[in-house]
Amino acid sequence: MRKKPGFEDLELPRYMSNGAAGMDLLAAVEEGISLQPGEIKFIPAGIYIALPPGYEAQLRPRSGLALKNGLSIVNSPGTVDSDYRGEIGVIMINLGKDPVLIHRGMRIAQMVIQEVVRGRWKEVGELDQTPRDSGGFGHTGQ
Repeated sequence: MRKKPGFEDLELPRYMSNGAAGMDLLAAVEEGISLQPGEIKFIPAGIYIALPPGYEAQLRPRSGLALKNGLSIVNSPGTVDSDYRGEIGVIMINLGKDPVLIHRGMRIAQMVIQEVVRGRWKEVGELDQTPRDSGGFGHTGQ
């Protein structure tokens, strides 16, 4: 991992408790960015990472920001592939009723590192049957 020049003062992503699954990402912005209701903006995190093959980083919303401000991530969870080397950033949306100011160093998202299992397809003439079969979209209950 390396920091974006000009943002060396920001902490590296870190777990905020012993039981936390995700590391908090910080907003790497020069000045505050206002996110209006319904508005979508890319918020840079000011870091570059190199994950080993077979791993991904998932970017997820922070529950406190979602509850208090209506902030979320448009493509949640966002995926950072192991071969990506660009700056990490978060595509945020304001689903709340009021503008939200994203300021330098604000905790904007969580990053969870996960192992990836790559599937391989095998084409068959027929699929096995299950009790659910082709039922979907509410088929198993509310």
